[in-house]
Amino acid sequence: MLILLACLATPLFAQKAKPTDFDYLLGDWEFTAVSKQWGKFNGLWTAVRLETGQILDEYRVLGDKGETMYVTSTLRNYNKALDRWELVGLNEGNGLHDIGTAQRDGAEMHLEQTVGTSKSRIRYYNIGPDHFSWTSDRSTDGGKTWVPNWQTIEAHRTGPARSLGALTPAKK
Repeated sequence: MLILLACLATPLFAQKAKPTDFDYLLGDWEFTAVSKQWGKFNGLWTAVRLETGQILDEYRVLGDKGETMYVTSTLRNYNKALDRWELVGLNEGNGLHDIGTAQRDGAEMHLEQTVGTSKSRIRYYNIGPDHFSWTSDRSTDGGKTWVPNWQTIEAHRTGPARSLGALTPAKK
């Protein structure tokens, strides 16, 4: 009986994904990060909403003199039929990579992503109007074991949310 009640109650507590789940990411950000592979670093992160609802963001790691050390873009698209976000990363010369999905979990966003030959579980948390925190756990054995806090990020807003208009506006 308890199992039946738990199964019936689960949909009441489950949170549906929404096309606005990543709205907090829109705008310009500065971040500091710590990676178990690369140590401490910093960078810039910018996200815009496309006219058709997708979110395009650019994550840029900077060197000590402000030079670009690494840059990647991610396209985030809400899939209404599957009630989840789907993501794909891309950068010059590497084609499409970092395929993943995301779902809201309470006040957090949780992502699962394949990054090259490894897997990542990413959690956006402590989300506020001018800040958010990010942590990634990493697995190199297909998800059998995980290294917690493989990378962490603390981001602070430097510019307002914005959208990108139509790339090919319709004629009237």
